This record gives sequence, structure tokens and C-alpha cells, in this order.
Amino acid sequence: MLPVAALFRLLGIVVLLAAVLGSFAWVKTRGTGPEAQAQEVKRYFYKIVDVPPDNAAMQSVLNEYGAAGWELVVLSMGDMTQPRLIFKK
Repeated sequence: MLPVAALFRLLGIVVLLAAVLGSFAWVKTRGTGPEAQAQEVKRYFYKIVDVPPDNAAMQSVLNEYGAAGWELVVLSMGDMTQPRLIFKK
């Protein structure tokens, strides 16, 4: 059986080792959680396109911009005769 002083010394070493390893783990994972990802700023680009008021032309423009990675966010009728498409990327 170990003397009491040796047990306390061993316990102190174990606690110190756990604290050191825990601090290394904290430093390694710091800044990778959801709060770090939430700070990233998203940037969008917008494009406004006027298209002829027929379905074929509008479908052609939608397919062209969709294939290039643009997303339609608004369809407005600017002067009530010509559709205006607003895309974001």
C-alpha cells in the first residue's frame, strides 16, 4: 500500500495531466463550431434581366441563367408589358 503523501502526489499529477490535455483539446477545436460558421458573411450577386413577354423566350432565359448557377428570386412586370427577372448567385 502506498503512503498517503504518495497518493496525493499521484492524484496531483493525474489532475495536472488532465488539465493540460483538456486545454490542448480546447485549443484544437476552438473556432470550428457553429458560432464560428455563423460569422461568415455570405455575398450575393444580383442580375436584372428584361425578357420578351412570350413563354418560349422567358423559358429560354430561365434555363440559360439556371444552368449558369443563377437563382430566380423575383419576377416583376416593370411597365406591365415586359417581364423583368431578378436573379441572385
